[in-house]
Amino acid sequence: MASFEDTTAVVTGAGSGIGRTTAVEFADRGADVVVADVDVEGGEGTVSRVEDAGGDAVFVETDVTDPDEAEAMVDTAVEEYGRLDYAFNNAGIGGEQAEVAEYPPEQWRAVIDVNLVGVFNCLRAEIRRMTRQDAGGAVVNNASVLGKVGFETSSGYVAAKHGVLGLTKTAALENAEAGVRVNAVCPGFIETPLLEAGGITTDPEIRADIEGRHAMNRLGTPEEVAGAVLWLCSDEASFVTGESLDIEGGYLSR
Repeated sequence: MASFEDTTAVVTGAGSGIGRTTAVEFADRGADVVVADVDVEGGEGTVSRVEDAGGDAVFVETDVTDPDEAEAMVDTAVEEYGRLDYAFNNAGIGGEQAEVAEYPPEQWRAVIDVNLVGVFNCLRAEIRRMTRQDAGGAVVNNASVLGKVGFETSSGYVAAKHGVLGLTKTAALENAEAGVRVNAVCPGFIETPLLEAGGITTDPEIRADIEGRHAMNRLGTPEEVAGAVLWLCSDEASFVTGESLDIEGGYLSR
């Protein structure tokens, strides 16, 4: 298992779900962690979990749709810990469920703003810092299995996640020689508060339908995604950049 001793990681959307689990895992393996989220209570709760386990973390209230706040998040990592080695751009929302012809334009913009523009804002700030460091760094963007296929009534989310994959590949090409690796993870449907809020995990009929779209006939866990994120950040993945790692229980095999 890779160690992250004497390094610093930033995780957005770290107040719950995949982000919280990843932040705690980074800390468990020795990294200092900047926990970023708009959810103050959730973010501070993640910091408490890290500190209770003997790790070091700091919370920064961050709206990823604001480029200045993304810059401030990176500045906090440098001010608190001296550098930024890893970043997991995970913050996201599900958005409205409606067919394209009926999709509210304001909801479309909101989903794109958080899920795609937010990743761009953070990635831009992170790369600008990492390219000034001798050791470079590694960034993982959270896309989705829906960044590779369509899904009825989720056009905003699907479009944003497809965009994240294009952004990942472009940033990887631009920064490879500077020692900054940029990859993405593409989770299937994961047991998180985001799915609960959308009724997927609480409605038995919907849950059975979604589970059945995965060859393993179940939802994934945040721990399964966190493990992949940390692998992509580790030296074990030192020759991996511009890739999207599918963690989807066979969803794309059908």
